[in-house]
Amino acid sequence: MLLCDGIGCDGYVWRYLRADLGARFGLHPHYRGHGRTAPPRDPQRVNIEDLADDVACVLDDALVERAVLIGHSMGVQVALETYRRHPERVAGLVLVCGAPSHPLRTFRGSAVLEELLPTIQRWIHRVPGVINRVTRAVLPTRIAYEIASRLEIRRELVEPADFMPYLEGMARVDARLFVAMLSAAGAHSADELLATIATPTLVVAGGRDGFTPPERSRAMAATIPGAELLEIPNASHTAPIERPNLVNQTVREFLTRRIDGEVPDSRDVGSSVER
Repeated sequence: MLLCDGIGCDGYVWRYLRADLGARFGLHPHYRGHGRTAPPRDPQRVNIEDLADDVACVLDDALVERAVLIGHSMGVQVALETYRRHPERVAGLVLVCGAPSHPLRTFRGSAVLEELLPTIQRWIHRVPGVINRVTRAVLPTRIAYEIASRLEIRRELVEPADFMPYLEGMARVDARLFVAMLSAAGAHSADELLATIATPTLVVAGGRDGFTPPERSRAMAATIPGAELLEIPNASHTAPIERPNLVNQTVREFLTRRIDGEVPDSRDVGSSVER
């Protein structure tokens, strides 16, 4: 397995899935300028294509010929682009709470973020030091968690300890890098690729996902030949930490059937209870 994060993330959403995968878990690279990875030498080289080529380089370095790519949010685009550019390296796809194209056009049900992004970028580039100091002071706080719990995440399902690493990781990412990657994700499209995908695919959607509306996941699953869809009615963009048992069980059973080619043990299927 190779995990592809969302923008600004360095693994918070995989906390439960990583533990559940156990020995099957293999690789979790951090994007350029994220987590333990240094800022890019060329600030312009942060397109989805660049990140997909990085995935192939990580596989090379780890001496792994093929892997199942599990992507969340922007990581869905990275996983799809890796399949387009390096199809022989992809054994399967698990696409979680993400869109195959232009995610900013449907962010919270409108294209406002896409329209405002150029202006936001200009302001950030005028005073990057100020913006970075503010985000590093404000983001990793309980106040930011309270705001997030009112805007997107399901407060009753997410422990603060599970979500705070996201805010802490976001605070460490340079604001200029973040908006550059956000712009690249907004311009990227893999729509024309979907109907040609010939590897086992599972799509996971949150029925109350405001960042990636569930209809985008439904359309993606309907277009990819043989794709399976798990839609969790009361989950948001952070479904893997809101309903970890259901997500983990579904991914595990998908891997058994579609990747290993085995019939799952009837004692295993349905044995997990939603948290």
